[in-house]
Amino acid sequence: MEQPKDHILACLSSAPSNAKIIRTAATMAQAFHCSFTALFVQTPSYEAMPDADRERLRANVRLAQSLGAAVETVFGDDVSYQIAEYARLSGVTKIVIGRSTVTRKHPWSKPTLTEKLIAIAPNMDIHIIPDASVDGTYRSQKASGKADFPTLARDWAVSLGILCLATVMGYAFSQVGFTEANIIAIYLLAVLLTSMATSTRSSYVLSAVGSVVVFNFFFTSPRFSLRVYEHGAPMTFLIMIVAALIVGTLTDRLKSQVKQSTRAAYRTNLLFETNQMLQKAATEEEIFQAAQTQLHKLSDRELAVHPGITTGGKRNSTIYLIKTAAKVYGSVVMDGSESLEAFENSVLLSILGECALALENMRNAKEKEEAKLLAENEKLRSNLLRSISHDLRTPLTAISGNAGILLSDSESLSPETRNQMYSDIYDDAAWLYNLVENLLAVTRIEEGHMKLNTQPQLVEEMVSEALQHISRKKSEHIITVSHCDELLLAKCDARLIVQVVINLVDNAIKYTPAGSHIAITTKGEGSCAVVSVADDGPGISDGEKERIFQMFYTGSNPIADSRRSLGLGLGLCKSIITAHGGEISVADNRPKGTVFTFTVPSGEVKVHE
Repeated sequence: MEQPKDHILACLSSAPSNAKIIRTAATMAQAFHCSFTALFVQTPSYEAMPDADRERLRANVRLAQSLGAAVETVFGDDVSYQIAEYARLSGVTKIVIGRSTVTRKHPWSKPTLTEKLIAIAPNMDIHIIPDASVDGTYRSQKASGKADFPTLARDWAVSLGILCLATVMGYAFSQVGFTEANIIAIYLLAVLLTSMATSTRSSYVLSAVGSVVVFNFFFTSPRFSLRVYEHGAPMTFLIMIVAALIVGTLTDRLKSQVKQSTRAAYRTNLLFETNQMLQKAATEEEIFQAAQTQLHKLSDRELAVHPGITTGGKRNSTIYLIKTAAKVYGSVVMDGSESLEAFENSVLLSILGECALALENMRNAKEKEEAKLLAENEKLRSNLLRSISHDLRTPLTAISGNAGILLSDSESLSPETRNQMYSDIYDDAAWLYNLVENLLAVTRIEEGHMKLNTQPQLVEEMVSEALQHISRKKSEHIITVSHCDELLLAKCDARLIVQVVINLVDNAIKYTPAGSHIAITTKGEGSCAVVSVADDGPGISDGEKERIFQMFYTGSNPIADSRRSLGLGLGLCKSIITAHGGEISVADNRPKGTVFTFTVPSGEVKVHE
């Protein structure tokens, strides 16, 4: 049993040594000939990442892409858990991760990332690359709450405003007799509201400390003083500060989780929309248009999607490829030399991957369809050659034999025998002539060389001319002609319509026993001339009615003279009638038999006075 292939996962970070980790993982993937994925775990601390670290992370993402990695982004607080879960769900067999030179200072210190990952995934093959080249100067950034001055000033103003409002409410509650415990709850609520309304950690810390100070100043004895006389009051204030900080921290973490969930939902919805658009796309142009539409939703930058690899675009632009492992199908030129954020980059690559897969499936389907059509054409060509070789041999053998007898010993034959042989030669030659005419007509139609010479023609004259070219076996059948409208005109190519009537009547003679009735009827209906050829033979099954006008379809009915039909006649009739803008159909004749009906546009003669 074939063992599953390896899947190598490299962990992305903003560390300077992360490039070494990516290159090591790429080398392993190349050596093992396996899949290569680069994973970035975005935590709440990402928002506080300095610009230098953020740019280094983007450079590492670009490096991973250039080395053939599929870049993915997940969200969560616990990096080691997110890595282990992604590895488990994605079939990762080997994880390549860096190890910092920083070690645990105390036994009770938190375990490092690599230690936690080993503990969570003990059965995973984890390759740890030392970060000795960094000499311990690099530290990953935590969410310290640092922000620009306008944001910090706004948050502090909001914090002080909520604190003032809580104080006013506390004073009102104290006037109506509420206890201190109720007023403490108001300040806890203020801390909660502050952490929800602001984006920096210092704001809810300020709110927590300020709430204790203000509560002590306004609502504990002695009032308007920070001194306390009650025993145990310092412990109460300490508990109040701790509770306020816990409430603020939990609320801040909940906000971060909501933001991550919103991003994940946005990504899922965008990819779902992309998948729906790609399923509806019928051409490659529609797939490229769907990609451009979805990428515009993801980024505000100007971008263009091109088939194949393009070198165009502005000087400061980024090019992304729409590709699979085997082929490049297109490219996206996006303005701006700076890379997208990790989240946007991950969604962009997912969209491009979906589009590449859709293009690959569409081209595979086209190739299969072309191969199927080629096989069918080859089969039809083989059947045609086989049928022609058989059907030409039969009449040619009869003609050659009869002509040889007449040439060598005609005087010894009775007049009746000679006439019969002459008649057989004539019938075989007429059959061959009709076969050649049908073949030439089919060739002209297939090559698009048939040009209609449409003029007003008398339907009665066309039917009469067709009956003159019908097989001599027509004497064995009873053929009647009925014209419901006198001087019925049709705007058509008379030569081709005569061929249609010949084919339909010959078909009726061929598939009905001697003595059968064949009725030809013409009439006018609206703007069309209608011609019907009906017989009282064995009829045609419903299953064959659906295929009888297909080229080279011969059906299953036996032929009286044991010659096989090439299946050209009815297919040629349909092509001719369709070229005239008419319709041809087959139906059951009552009480038995078959009736073929076709229509052509009616015509009128212009009289010039």
